[in-house]
Amino acid sequence: MIETERLILKPLTHNQLLKYIKDDHSLEKEFDLLPTKKNISPSLHDALEQTILPNVFDKDKDYLYHTLWTIISKPDHRMVGDICFVGEPDPNGEIEIGYGTYEEFRGQGFMTEAVARIIEWAKEQPKVKSVFAATTKDNVASYSILEKNNFIHIGEVDDMLSWKIELK
Repeated sequence: MIETERLILKPLTHNQLLKYIKDDHSLEKEFDLLPTKKNISPSLHDALEQTILPNVFDKDKDYLYHTLWTIISKPDHRMVGDICFVGEPDPNGEIEIGYGTYEEFRGQGFMTEAVARIIEWAKEQPKVKSVFAATTKDNVASYSILEKNNFIHIGEVDDMLSWKIELK
């Protein structure tokens, strides 16, 4: 678990991910939070079932790089979004992040703050040298978060933009 003034970023265990997928507010109950309306996209649901859950279950992998980290607003006492790494650092020390803010909490700076904090955490990890992210060209909110966190636009393919920040 890592924190900012307003946020708690909590990596979810395998059992907590199962509760997250159920979306029956049992995860919020476990954390003693108010219920939150999550919208688990079909692509996130597939990633959870096909990649995230098996990797988190695998004891040979560092689950912190494979799980969802829930983002909790301390003042609201609610989950406001999720952030994750897309696997462990590659041979060059690069990791990829993905994130999403629940609709009712967008535009409040939560994700900009969460990305900043997870980047600080990544800097402390000996094998991590840079962080990569990809956004669609039309997702201005998403790439604004990256720009505010000093990511550099490094390229584009079709409707996707690539971003990177060097840590070491």
